[in-house]
Amino acid sequence: MSLRDELGGIVPDEKRDQVPSHFSLVGNVAVLSIPPTLEGQKKTIGEAIISNHGYIKTVLNKASMLEGERRVASFEVLAGEETITCHREFGFVYRFDVARVFFNARLGYERRRVASKARPGELVIVPFSGVGPFAIPIAAVGARVLALEISPEACRWLAENAKLNRVEGNVDTVNCDAFAVCSVLNQKFDRAVVPTPYGKDEILDAISPIVKPAGGAIHFYTFKKRHQIEDLIREFEDKGFEVEFYRRCGNVAPGVSRWVFDLVKL
Repeated sequence: MSLRDELGGIVPDEKRDQVPSHFSLVGNVAVLSIPPTLEGQKKTIGEAIISNHGYIKTVLNKASMLEGERRVASFEVLAGEETITCHREFGFVYRFDVARVFFNARLGYERRRVASKARPGELVIVPFSGVGPFAIPIAAVGARVLALEISPEACRWLAENAKLNRVEGNVDTVNCDAFAVCSVLNQKFDRAVVPTPYGKDEILDAISPIVKPAGGAIHFYTFKKRHQIEDLIREFEDKGFEVEFYRRCGNVAPGVSRWVFDLVKL
């Protein structure tokens, strides 16, 4: 049943088509985006979601897009109070404040897929690491991970999550600007996982020199329209990469999707 169907009799019929069709679930926190035309129904919608779903403790309305270098949206609490939650994913647990740090619950499959490619003893770098959802599963296979994150709060949660998942010995966290640090690192990495923020594709040029040649891997995430993909593949090849695999992994705006490219340095 869609959220619109759930709210039959709660939101007036003439406005129900303006209700989002679904919400995102992060731990026990539901997140949705309610349009301004439903201003008068927001609290009612939040209370109805909690009433209909006993496992949900808080409902947040996403009041803005991701803002600033820390990629955190503005949220409005519609029902409940607590925004700190524990999100469980493929045997791992992540604790953080949904309203204060970035986390994308829809990339769970990608995080498991990429971790399955890492090997014990590899050196892996993860810029824009957030609270650790890419870094921690990779560390769990025995790789050594350097996690770069500009948000001090996200770094604190990442450190806690590394301990919760018993991989703190394999994760080094640096609170920094990933672009600045990549430009001065002398270490060569076996693998890089790059969950690129929107509009920051130039990070690939910063990461590439510190990934080992002749087989070093980069899992590169970017936001593109479908018709741009063929040209982008040619661009990667011109930069000295083999495109081993690519897929679309979620819509973010009309016509714009998140794509992942598994690149191998030649």
